[in-house]
Amino acid sequence: MGGRLKSIGIRREDKNIWERRVPIIPDNVKRLKEDMGIITYIQPSEIRVFNDDEFRDVGAIVQENLDTNFIFGIKEMPVNFFSEGKAYIFFSHTIKGQPYNMPMLKKILEKKDTLIDYEKVADESGRRLIAFGRFAGIAGMIDTLWALGRRWEWEGYKTPFKHIKRAYEYHSLSKFESQSKVVGEEIVNIGFPEEISPVVIGIAGYGNVSKGAQEVLSMFPVKEISPQDLFELKDNNKIIYKVVFKEEHTVERKDGGPLDLQEFYQHPEPYKGVFEKHIDYISAFVNSIYWEKRYPRLITKRYIKENYSENMKMKVVGDISCDIEGAIEFTLKSTNPGEPVYVYNPDVDNIIMGYKAKGPVVLAVDILGSELPKDASIYFSKILMNFLTDIVNSEYPDRFEECTLPDCLKKAVIVYKGSLTSNYEYLKQYI
Repeated sequence: MGGRLKSIGIRREDKNIWERRVPIIPDNVKRLKEDMGIITYIQPSEIRVFNDDEFRDVGAIVQENLDTNFIFGIKEMPVNFFSEGKAYIFFSHTIKGQPYNMPMLKKILEKKDTLIDYEKVADESGRRLIAFGRFAGIAGMIDTLWALGRRWEWEGYKTPFKHIKRAYEYHSLSKFESQSKVVGEEIVNIGFPEEISPVVIGIAGYGNVSKGAQEVLSMFPVKEISPQDLFELKDNNKIIYKVVFKEEHTVERKDGGPLDLQEFYQHPEPYKGVFEKHIDYISAFVNSIYWEKRYPRLITKRYIKENYSENMKMKVVGDISCDIEGAIEFTLKSTNPGEPVYVYNPDVDNIIMGYKAKGPVVLAVDILGSELPKDASIYFSKILMNFLTDIVNSEYPDRFEECTLPDCLKKAVIVYKGSLTSNYEYLKQYI
């Protein structure tokens, strides 16, 4: 990159009023300065969960101009923000050719900048190394249980979930943990109404997002069962049943042959979706899988249109992955923490905001990690610190092949000095 290497910049988040996270917290800004000789410039912000003075107190320079070659952020940056020849590190949401971010990507190319995307920093097995996944799962499960409690109440059933608030209303995970004890005691002592029991929460996926969701359920009286157990489950109204669905429960070969995971992810054409057979047995379903158009969906519009009735057991779908018309085909738009859910009406293929209408309730917040901004920022900053000095201290010659970034970071370089790297040349068709 040339120029000043011993400094970084942190852009303020302004995509919406809910985004209060920061990629590097004050404690780690202090470490960067005192232990590594790296100065931090940070833009002022009125909504960030750590205020400007907290950064000033640890030696950061708070100013509009980020006078550095390396600029860190979280969400997408506006087109007019980019300067010539810098490196930007953030969640760009460009790797699927997302139309709304192609102008941004085009500008990065025009400015001959470098783009490193957290989402693509991965180990040799493809496991993501920098992510908010755990907190997306935590907030997504809290919001799903909130929505389930509200929906049941609207249908005339009072349940222990009536105490649960939306995740952002707790301000910290510890406050939710305190309330979970009250909810748990009520489940054990009073239970759920017999008409809606047994209460079953299904989760698709087993990565960090799923683990975060399961972390929330573990705060209550919960018993894990297998998907096969669902079909013979006995009524017990004083416990929550948890079911984790893996690939073998959601897809199968069309010819009846055995599932081959490597084949499925590389060539999914011979496979079909079979998850829908479980819907009659679960109260709420949380989706945390990675999905692309070539894969079978988990739940289709057609299934809901043909099978929905007021007696359907599944009341809420917490679509944490939030792929629009993706694995959950009736996730028609994303929402925000203040208005997190809508009801999908299968008869007319449209949605009504809230939880009081005919059809399944859909939670589709695409910034779930922002609902617990302080906890999430501390968690993310701790992870990012493992990679930050490599980003700042690596050499960036003209040829990408000679860049000295570690392989896990090099995989995440979408643009290098104004050119798409070989792994991302396919994005040309979208720009």
